[in-house]
Amino acid sequence: MRELSRAWRVVWCALAVSAASACGRGQPSGESGGGVGAIPPGATPVAPGPAPAPAPAPAPAPTAAGSLLTPMQPVSFAPIAKAANPSVVYISTLGAQEEVSPFTHRRRRAQTKGVGTGFVIDRGLVLTNNHVVANAEAIEVKLTDERVFPAKVVGTDSATDIAVVRIDAKDVRPLPLGDSDAIEVGDWVVAIGNPFGLSHTVSAGIISAKGRDKNDVPLDPSGFYDFLQTDASINPGNSGGPLLNLKGEVVGVNSAIRGGGAQGIGFAIPINMIQQILPMLERDGRFTRSALGISIRDAHELTKQDRTDLDLPEGETINGAVIEFVAPGGPAEKAGLEAGDIIVAFDDKPIDRSTKLQWLASTAGVGKSVTVRIRRGKKTFDQKVTLGQLPQLPSQAPALPADPR
Repeated sequence: MRELSRAWRVVWCALAVSAASACGRGQPSGESGGGVGAIPPGATPVAPGPAPAPAPAPAPAPTAAGSLLTPMQPVSFAPIAKAANPSVVYISTLGAQEEVSPFTHRRRRAQTKGVGTGFVIDRGLVLTNNHVVANAEAIEVKLTDERVFPAKVVGTDSATDIAVVRIDAKDVRPLPLGDSDAIEVGDWVVAIGNPFGLSHTVSAGIISAKGRDKNDVPLDPSGFYDFLQTDASINPGNSGGPLLNLKGEVVGVNSAIRGGGAQGIGFAIPINMIQQILPMLERDGRFTRSALGISIRDAHELTKQDRTDLDLPEGETINGAVIEFVAPGGPAEKAGLEAGDIIVAFDDKPIDRSTKLQWLASTAGVGKSVTVRIRRGKKTFDQKVTLGQLPQLPSQAPALPADPR
């Protein structure tokens, strides 16, 4: 489990939807109107009106007395744990690192050990965290029936901290995958894992929040994060274990903690996010991301002066992602997008924050033509953009400790 520290937070000037060849805030051009001029060639003007909005969730039905209905809580989590435990595995790793001898002051090779959790998603396939198996020279998977299998890495994606490994065991039952979009703040969840090496520990809690990103969970800023937050007890060793709903379905993969120990806050990667990249991980061993070729930030972060510079009406609430930099020669520049443009929708999906656009643009597919809705000053228009490939970004954050070695 990666424990997070408030002591370090990194500033990532790209807030990347894609890598840019330079990093810095794009300056409005006098000739182009700085994002407030004419719309680019090929764009389709959109009549003034609100951006597409998701359908509102149905309101809870009131009781006769006007209070909200409270569903019956589970008498016991035992049936969930009993059904899921055989599919949850204990992962141990061996690696090596260089150290300096305190006696000879020479460099020497020292063995490292690691402990984590995983769970079966298909016959022989186990899902876990990338940081559990990263740099491991040997991986072993232990089942609840005490059988131990060597494991081989099938695919990894450090940007989402996901890894898939394979074991030669066909008689293992996969855990059912649920819908992390459907789970709500306040819903009960169950975590199963191996904290501190204590095999198959079960803890329960609720979903405390959704949509926690790199600003809330200060990990490597080149990563893609949209965490579920939970108060279910999660500790080092829980990494890669399942977070289950009351149907026994996986809604998240436990990945990080903040605050330390059982009193800390746990974060899980939503399973819907993982399912988008799993097929390519299993097929290619890695996930290739698409890109718009811009850097962005949230529209609600615009200052009063920013809004004046961008010719935005005073007092109007504007959601979306503001383009701060357009990579020269990239997809966005070719489509005529400019610094100061606000992307309010991506392929008919409303954009309420920059991290949502980052994820949608990166998973849409290299070479795909998408429609982005742009707010430029008082004008709104739709423009087609053909996505490019996101270059591999080097980590810009200090290395975080994985589970204790």
